[in-house]
Amino acid sequence: MVSARQRRGVSTRTSALDAVVFGVDVRSGDVRGDVSYALVAFDGEHLDTDVVSRRKLRRLVRDEEPAIVATDNMYELAENKDALVHFLGSLPDGTTLVQVTGAQRPEPLSRVADRHDVPYGKDPMQEAEAAARLAARNVGQEVTAFTDRTEVKVSRGRSTGSGGWSEDRYTRRIHGSVRKRAREVESELDAAGLDYERDVTEKYGGFSNAVFTVEGRPRDIPVSNERAGDVRVEVERVRRDGIEFRPLAKRHDHVVVGVDPGTTTAVAIVGLDGEVLDVLSTRTADTAAVTEWIVERGRPVVVAADVTPMPETVEKLRRSFDAAGWTPERDLPVDTKQHRTRQAGYDNDHERDAMAAALSAYDDHEDQFDRVAAKVPPGQDVGPVVARVVAGEESVETALAAFRDDDEADEDDHEHDPREPTAEEKRIADLERQVERLQDHVERLEETVAEKDAELDDYESKLAAARSEGRKEARRDREVTRLERENRRLQSEIDERDERIEELEGKLERLKALWKLDHSNFADVSEKKEGLVPVKVVEQFTRDAIEDADERFGLAENDVVMFRDASGAGASTADMVVDIDPRVVLRNGGLSDIADEILFKHDVPVAPGDLVTVQEVDELAVAREREVEAAIEDWERRAEERERERNAEMVDRLISEHRASDRGESD
Repeated sequence: MVSARQRRGVSTRTSALDAVVFGVDVRSGDVRGDVSYALVAFDGEHLDTDVVSRRKLRRLVRDEEPAIVATDNMYELAENKDALVHFLGSLPDGTTLVQVTGAQRPEPLSRVADRHDVPYGKDPMQEAEAAARLAARNVGQEVTAFTDRTEVKVSRGRSTGSGGWSEDRYTRRIHGSVRKRAREVESELDAAGLDYERDVTEKYGGFSNAVFTVEGRPRDIPVSNERAGDVRVEVERVRRDGIEFRPLAKRHDHVVVGVDPGTTTAVAIVGLDGEVLDVLSTRTADTAAVTEWIVERGRPVVVAADVTPMPETVEKLRRSFDAAGWTPERDLPVDTKQHRTRQAGYDNDHERDAMAAALSAYDDHEDQFDRVAAKVPPGQDVGPVVARVVAGEESVETALAAFRDDDEADEDDHEHDPREPTAEEKRIADLERQVERLQDHVERLEETVAEKDAELDDYESKLAAARSEGRKEARRDREVTRLERENRRLQSEIDERDERIEELEGKLERLKALWKLDHSNFADVSEKKEGLVPVKVVEQFTRDAIEDADERFGLAENDVVMFRDASGAGASTADMVVDIDPRVVLRNGGLSDIADEILFKHDVPVAPGDLVTVQEVDELAVAREREVEAAIEDWERRAEERERERNAEMVDRLISEHRASDRGESD
């Protein structure tokens, strides 16, 4: 026996799709390994059949882009949820996957085919044909794992690496290229009139990445995947939290409608069985477009809002459908709305609020719906009776009597025919009565529309002016945003230049100090300039310290060079000092024998640092000329003595060798 709730949830399907449908069923093998499929392509009139592999099936879907890929079980195309999401992501943008047997709890395909008078057989090719024909009649649930939003990511196409100054310049160039391409993408999205949110990560020289979350599918976006040089652009639809199902057919049942008005308008459709049928959120559609969207999905019995009193926009929508209104005793709290919609899928808070309003209105009317459904005789449509009782404020008995009067009038017209009508004739009669009721309803709606035309005319000019002002304001906002971005870019350049100026000022100060050493009278030093000589101080006798000093203030021929710590000297560093050819080297600490030998060999004077009094001024140092001369003379004396000792040693060695050779001959 069919329950009252089940009877009031029956829907009327739309006509067949004007597009190619692929019906698919497993022919042999296992979806987890090698598998072949029975494939039927149906365009509404002709059938093409084939047996294909998994790879060929995906290639055909990609090349021919059917409107629907239909199956009786979505897991015949993928072995698990992750693989199913991957398959859905690989479908062309205009292709949808449809499970013709229902949503989470699918029915047997044979039962669905029998209910919709579609040929069915147990052979895989016959099952594929049945799936294709059912989908062509808008039977089934669309399987989706993605929202209608798309993420466009502009990022680095190369690694920046790590290193010195040249790599800093390389990194700055890459980040600048990412920033330039991101601005181009932003301009293209603005030109296309798309709504989006931007999130950028600023790095040295520009952006490391920029992510645009766009309200639209990839086919609506004038940007595609690309990778060129320093920049990579990736376009990907935003995934849902899980797998969701949407009815393929447009419904024309009596429904409960929840509306959340505002800058973003959201509408939710709930059936008389409490099932959420569809939801919409839009920032661009006007009232007429929203009304058309609702009409395509059902006939409102109740129009609800989540706040009280009912907003004027919702009230106008309610009056246009001649439906009952519903508002809570006080505004619905956020936690209540979250709890009531916890089992329904939504993309934003506006859709959640609209669904919460519709579901709360359904909760308040559920007992009334059940009472009406219990009193409606089997075989009679419950929706029209509910509409009369709830929206028309009639009693159940009055509504049923009105329908009985229509039935009796039909019977009187046929008294001359005692023959019992066939099931088909009864169905035709029911449909004709339904058409008449719909025509009456259409006439009432047309009268209501005519009454509203004058009012709409008054508002049209105001609406046009408001839209014009809105567009001007949007252009101003975009211009302000562009100028702010340009200002940030210029400020970044100013900061870079300030750093460069600071660096050059430091160098200038050092150059000024050197100039003072050569031209000033050194009033803060006890001796006059003529009695002083500059000393260039090197921290250690190492390669790095010598190169650092050479970079900071230069080391040149005839300089007086002082090493604060000469203990680290070696052959290579001694050669570096020989290449400089200083006037004298003042050392503090011991000097290695090999370094001392190299300097002595190339006539580079070396003197202990304590022989010369060195006075330091910031990074500069000076010494008395006479002390420097004395240190050089001291080295020259030691050098002459060292040379004489070496000569004497050499003579003694030669004499010893000569005597040794004479003794050898005498022997």
